[in-house]
Amino acid sequence: MAWVVERAAGDLRETADMVAFRHSVFALPFAVLSLITAAHPGWPAPWVWLWVVVAMVSARTAAMAFNRLADHEIDAANPRTAGRSLPAGRLNRRFVWGVTAVAAATFVLAASMLNRTCLMLAPPTLVVLLGYSYAKRFTAAAHLWLGLALGLAPIGAWIAVTGRLDLRPFVLAAAVTLWVAGFDVIYSLQDEGFDREHDLRSLPVEVGGRRALALARLSHVGALAGFAVFATMAGGGWLRATAVVTAGALLFWQHRLVTPGDLRAVDAAFFTANGVLSIVMCLFFATAKATGW
Repeated sequence: MAWVVERAAGDLRETADMVAFRHSVFALPFAVLSLITAAHPGWPAPWVWLWVVVAMVSARTAAMAFNRLADHEIDAANPRTAGRSLPAGRLNRRFVWGVTAVAAATFVLAASMLNRTCLMLAPPTLVVLLGYSYAKRFTAAAHLWLGLALGLAPIGAWIAVTGRLDLRPFVLAAAVTLWVAGFDVIYSLQDEGFDREHDLRSLPVEVGGRRALALARLSHVGALAGFAVFATMAGGGWLRATAVVTAGALLFWQHRLVTPGDLRAVDAAFFTANGVLSIVMCLFFATAKATGW
């Protein structure tokens, strides 16, 4: 019996590593930010908080597990990713298919527990999330596709509270899409040579590293503008303005860290700067909501 428990615990740890659970820090804070902005003048009900978090975690788990299945052979061929759970043999495809199916079903269940509109939008949302896994095989716009996948989070959170569509979450979603696309371009610089050799599409492959970085900067300028517009639409105030200024400083720092010829700081640019950005913005917006400032 003990070995069964130990094996299950090991599979659970491997699964958390496979889906990069720590990267939830990118989308979840923006879902929370949208959630608390939509709940006016009060706060979301506890059950809404619960099912939104369940929906976010399960949707992301399904997307990441499916991505590992779709990229199994690619990951095995790439020295940077060959040590991941599937290509290294620590998990098998049947298990990962099971994780994908259970996570997708949990997402649909969570959506059904929120409201009818969320349930109706759950299947097309899954199509976007899972479809991203094949995007880089045929388009260099895969970075934007990934951005859209994360940008759906604030829209879904808004609908979870209100049950209807509104312009404001779409503004935030557009900003998140551009933000994610920009930092994904930076991250993809690591695989430029591999992607070119294996006929995979990315912006660095299409236009070269230097031009790709310039387009990433342009994408982040657009994201910052979107954050500023949403902050104004959410009620303005010095705390929300500070959130946007802080985001701008972090984006500037991120682009100071990486050049086409020096990728040593990609992890800091990818995870640290962007993780801090999303959390800080969420905290400032939450404080503004709580204090009315």
